[in-house]
Amino acid sequence: MANPRSTTRAGRSTGAVTLQRVAEHAGVSIATASRVLHGGGSRTVGEELRRRVESAARELGYVSNAPAQALARSATSVVGLIVHDVADPYFAAIAAGAMRAARRQRLMIMIAATFRDPELEIEYVRSLRAQRARALLLAGSGTDDRSLTDRLAAELAGFREDGGRVACIGERGAGPAVPLDHAGGAARAATELWRLGHRRIGVVAGPAELITVQQRLAGARLALAQLGGELPDRHVVFADFTRAGGREAALELLAREPGLTAVLALNDVMAAGVLAAVQDDLGRAVPGDISVVGFDDVPFAVDLRPALTTVRLPLEEAGERAVQLVVEDAPADRPPLGASLVVRDSTGPAPQR
Repeated sequence: MANPRSTTRAGRSTGAVTLQRVAEHAGVSIATASRVLHGGGSRTVGEELRRRVESAARELGYVSNAPAQALARSATSVVGLIVHDVADPYFAAIAAGAMRAARRQRLMIMIAATFRDPELEIEYVRSLRAQRARALLLAGSGTDDRSLTDRLAAELAGFREDGGRVACIGERGAGPAVPLDHAGGAARAATELWRLGHRRIGVVAGPAELITVQQRLAGARLALAQLGGELPDRHVVFADFTRAGGREAALELLAREPGLTAVLALNDVMAAGVLAAVQDDLGRAVPGDISVVGFDDVPFAVDLRPALTTVRLPLEEAGERAVQLVVEDAPADRPPLGASLVVRDSTGPAPQR
């Protein structure tokens, strides 16, 4: 049975009542309307907003398209996995875990890479909806751009309305989530550097608009503040989450602040670039002159020279849990996957100056 059609007072049909019309009538975002009427999402909807949405749905005669949902659930064995970059070991590890879990369910993972273009992410959600994918996993970090976030939420609401299920790796407010302790991991790294005597610490960060970057940076700042130190803005350089980005950012950072004794890179790929900048471009020793810490503990971290001290995240487990959320009805309120510090050869006591 299709959605009912609304009519004007003269009885003229105005078309099917959509979730978007309900959201507009209630004066809320389409994501909020979807959370009220379809459930899911990691945010709690306030009672007042809930009443407004439910009232608007009753007034307009909106009902979920149950046959379409049933068709979507039964017509495909595809689970879409949207990542930023398939060449990035961070996302490769997540994909490996997701594929392992999907195999147990006789499902196929279809991977789409956005190359950090949020417009492409929205387009992929729309395409996977058209192909009636059974479920959708979002593995890339969200941004702080509200317009892009709202447009993505609208596409995801439509995907759910057709019967698809959505899960996120990390907090994005777009569905049930597998949270990762980004802030806690960065705090552990900053605390270790402080323990080693480092008081002038710099950070090579990824793009400033990414929520993951903001969480990691906030964790490092809070830890240093609690220890009696600080991480001033001039000690932070934002760049692409790539080796080249890390190298260029490290050179800029150390030219600006040559007295730094340690650098925290907010992912291991960038950390590889930092090591190259410090040792090859500047001719300085790691860790004798400058200690370097990475983040994620991707497989090549141990093979860098020196072997990289880094924060370990259980990325393959995150991919497995995400599939469980959309396929196996696993509980969505499990605690965040913890971060741990792996100490190797790229860190040492702060030099005496």
